[in-house]
Amino acid sequence: MRPPPQNRTPVRTVSVVDWVTAENVIAVVTALLGVLVSAGVVAYERILQRGRRLGYRVQLNTPLREGDETVGDLTLRVGDIGDSNGSTLVLIRIENDGARDIGHADYEQSDVFEGLKVTFDGRTVQAVVATVPREFDRVKRHLAAPPGLRKEGDAVLMPKVSLARRQYFKLLVLLSARVAEDEIEFDRTLKDTEIHRNHSRSVDEKTPTFSPAARNITLVLAACVVVLATIIVRTETPPPIGCARGTLTVTGSTAFAPAVRELAKKYEQDCDGSTIVVDAHGSTAGIRALAAAGATSGKGSPGVLALSDGRKPGGYPQLRESMVAVSLFTLVLHDEIPVTNLTLDQVRRLYQGRITNWNQIPGGPDRPVLLVSRDANSGTREVFQRRVLGRNEPANSSLDCVTKDDREAPVVRCELDSTEQVLTTVAKLPGAIGYTELRSGSGLKGAHRVAIDGRMANVDEIGDSTYPYREIEYAYTWGQPPADSLTSSFLAYLSRGSGQDVIRTHGHLPCATPKGLRICGDG
Repeated sequence: MRPPPQNRTPVRTVSVVDWVTAENVIAVVTALLGVLVSAGVVAYERILQRGRRLGYRVQLNTPLREGDETVGDLTLRVGDIGDSNGSTLVLIRIENDGARDIGHADYEQSDVFEGLKVTFDGRTVQAVVATVPREFDRVKRHLAAPPGLRKEGDAVLMPKVSLARRQYFKLLVLLSARVAEDEIEFDRTLKDTEIHRNHSRSVDEKTPTFSPAARNITLVLAACVVVLATIIVRTETPPPIGCARGTLTVTGSTAFAPAVRELAKKYEQDCDGSTIVVDAHGSTAGIRALAAAGATSGKGSPGVLALSDGRKPGGYPQLRESMVAVSLFTLVLHDEIPVTNLTLDQVRRLYQGRITNWNQIPGGPDRPVLLVSRDANSGTREVFQRRVLGRNEPANSSLDCVTKDDREAPVVRCELDSTEQVLTTVAKLPGAIGYTELRSGSGLKGAHRVAIDGRMANVDEIGDSTYPYREIEYAYTWGQPPADSLTSSFLAYLSRGSGQDVIRTHGHLPCATPKGLRICGDG
């Protein structure tokens, strides 16, 4: 056998040209935009809006009718007001929604009036009353201080009122006629203070923490973060650390091969320039192939990785082992045999040739037993003999798994080269029983899994169940491969990287998990 080429390719480095992709550029630009927007929010709120702001909003503007009129918690009987024909009630909320407090010293002296003023475009103010929340006692005192709250023609005049941030009071005004909201004007003798009309909200709604402009800026920032997160999350699995180029042959266990094939495909997609060939012919055959490749590779380590169900046989001191996962195996039986559970004693008697017909087992039909086994290179068979039978299987008695070539053999027993061949043959031949790794034995047409002593193979019960048919999956290399080699990189991907998720979906428990560490440590 000609060994695969030696892998001495260094770890690929990422150049500036490799890094400059459309996604990376968009991500960086989005992140910078987010930083600039954040700075803009701070500048807008702390610098551009450092002055005082006084807002007002009309919360009620309704003509009075005969009967009762409800304003918040206050019910007015129109007849108690006097001549109210054509009168209108207006409720105005006046609030400090700026970044600074408003105090007495912020008002200028004026010969006309000092304080705040609301005019109603020629409508006579018939009555006015102020309502102040209970917790704003100082505001209430200022409104009551001389000259106090008063009406003058079409205007309401207020004294100098101190308002801390987010403090407010309300004016309930009775007018002689209807008034449009845009005919209500606000004036003041406050210095450096912006007056603006707010949108009407519910009566008791608090002033928003951020101004509308600040909220809009924050929404832009949030959009930037969402776009950046979308770009980052788009890649489902990050590339494995330390990608390497070259060619690697993975050989050995056919039971573990489905998981390795999927892992190899994912690694090749993540790491350009890597080729991983999965060539599985059994655990023992894989160990021998690795040993042969190592013996002809000189001082280096060949690009070969061997997987074995259980530890390697003796006589290969140069091989270095790594525990990868705990593998579960299961007996599989043709669907024509309606047996779903066998005792350990029944399994042993089947493989000793003492049970030759399924009618010797309760619930079994009159059908000869056919034993479909793996060849001597199989780790699955070696685990079955050691963990379940406690002895070797009987000699091979059939080449086609149907006809008994050895007339003195008690049952038909054949040997096949791979797990896939065993599964196909068991599903095809009525009366056939075989064994396989867990995932391959589930969902197979024509065959079903069999429990041993009432226990099914179950990954979630490993370590807590007495189920006997299980083994640690080992990965072997020729000595210690270079850290920058594809062999080292793929082994790390297999045992510690995102490959753990793939291993679990194939019915194995990764040794690197907390539960796997305990079980693999016990051997």
